[in-house]
Amino acid sequence: MSLKVAIVGAGPAGFYTADALLKSESECEIDIIERLPCPYGLIRFGVAPDHEKTRNVSRAFARTLENPAVRYFGNVEVGRDISIEELQDAYDAVVLTVGAGRDRPLGLKGDDKAGVYGSASFVNWYNGHPDAVDLAPDLSTPAALVIGVGNVAIDVARVLLKTPEEMAATDLAGHAAQAIHAAPIKDVYMVARRGPSEAKFTNVELREMGELAEAVPQVDASVIPDEVEGDMSDRDRRVREKNLGTLREFAVREAGEKPKRVHFVFCAQPTEILGDGRVAAVRLERTRMEQGRPVATGEFFEVPCGLVVAATGYRSDPVPGAPFDDERGIIPNDDGRVAERLYTAGWVKRGPSGVIGTNKIDGQATAKIVLEDLGAGAGRPGRAQLLSVLDGRNVRIVNYADWQRIQAAEEAAASGDAPRAKFCNVSEMLAVLDSDSAAAE
Repeated sequence: MSLKVAIVGAGPAGFYTADALLKSESECEIDIIERLPCPYGLIRFGVAPDHEKTRNVSRAFARTLENPAVRYFGNVEVGRDISIEELQDAYDAVVLTVGAGRDRPLGLKGDDKAGVYGSASFVNWYNGHPDAVDLAPDLSTPAALVIGVGNVAIDVARVLLKTPEEMAATDLAGHAAQAIHAAPIKDVYMVARRGPSEAKFTNVELREMGELAEAVPQVDASVIPDEVEGDMSDRDRRVREKNLGTLREFAVREAGEKPKRVHFVFCAQPTEILGDGRVAAVRLERTRMEQGRPVATGEFFEVPCGLVVAATGYRSDPVPGAPFDDERGIIPNDDGRVAERLYTAGWVKRGPSGVIGTNKIDGQATAKIVLEDLGAGAGRPGRAQLLSVLDGRNVRIVNYADWQRIQAAEEAAASGDAPRAKFCNVSEMLAVLDSDSAAAE
């Protein structure tokens, strides 16, 4: 008898969990439920549009969807179309892998002003997420400030500064491309409380900032330490040493080399967003590093800007019917166990940490626990009952073949070397299927 498993959320954690179950010795029937018609989650909406190679992991996820034991249920929202309780009644195990798509509150005075955005919303906007297509940020400013110096912050800065030619072979959403390339932004500031040694970006992404066609990196050489200090692994030390070497190269670049600039501002913590209704500047306080921690110095300065993007962390949204720790922004769990036959994996389990591949280890761990708890399953009906419930409610299911048609339409609509022209509304995606149906008739 096969183990019937429903996985809620079609991002990396969901696919890695499904893959681990399929590779086990247990026979499994797996249904992946996703509220949007399109699968892949963070791969589609979180990866920078100019990093297409990173999206290649979706090919492995596609192979999972092609497995006869797996069925994709797109355009099905838990809490709207079916409840957690109904899924638990239908399946031996329900695994929640909905990710962390909401911005963590910035918590600064003035952070409610117009022109202040979280990176989750901003990245979703330029990546064509249906939830953010109407964000319409006002980019009519000569300067933008990004809070943070991790890879997400670098992605935002790079996308704002790249030329249309540099972005031509990407799937930057059309509405975002039009706004960004028309914007008068000349300076982008990336601000971090800590020093260069503590920055979280990878050296590959950092070096990209020195190769932009129209923007030159700027760094104050005086904040770059001579060597990496503190206890850490040899690997971490090598990464940090590479970053310091790259920043030293940036420190000798001339501001007038190119028409635009990206400023790496270390040891400075934002204290207030200034402006009358709309952001006009950010007030920052200089810090100094003591025993690996930033300490306020009482010295303040301001950076004029009309756009602020806070890349300071994500959190998950509650799943209706599941417990939720609002303070931590996760589903409370014991190594992935939430309740009887209810489990979780990925960012909604542990918080938004690590890289895409980190979810593979996490998904494997949750899959192992499911198998330990349930073995060959409890004989629940699984997919048959889900189909019956959704059919009774006239829910429009987008299956994997439907998604392939949507994907083919996006690729066909692309111009030049772009890999695809994304549909950014659910209605546009469903219209492709309606058009195919009409043509068939």
